Amino acid sequence: MPSDLQLKIMNTVHRTLLTVTGGRIGNSIFGMPSLQLTTIGRKTGDPRKVMLTTPVIDGDTIVVVASRGGDPTHPAWFLNLRDNPNVEVSLREGPERPMTAHVATAEERATLWPRVTAAYKGYADYQTKTTREIPLVLLTPRS
Repeated sequence: MPSDLQLKIMNTVHRTLLTVTGGRIGNSIFGMPSLQLTTIGRKTGDPRKVMLTTPVIDGDTIVVVASRGGDPTHPAWFLNLRDNPNVEVSLREGPERPMTAHVATAEERATLWPRVTAAYKGYADYQTKTTREIPLVLLTPRS
């Protein structure tokens, strides 16, 4: 699995590619739309930005996967939004929108997981690499 430093470098490269190419490169990865998720650091209280993909978009609801490539630990962004579900989301370099995050319930996950793995089979592989259940997070517009 990539180290935290490698993940930060990959995020920086992704954002730079989006900026330099005017969004022609990086708006879609493995056929999934990309987004920038801004959480509030649970330890620092500072905004934290991460580039992710979304395998499922249902109307105003965006689903992201806390896979970290099948690593045994949750990604930091997931821990941040679990502690503070108020996030900002920019989908495909669009405007940042205030959203609320919630971890999918068992019922929601049972319905969504087949759709997630159909969109990107790698998620099923990631799940086989770890004993933790990979969380799905639903992002919905904040009122």
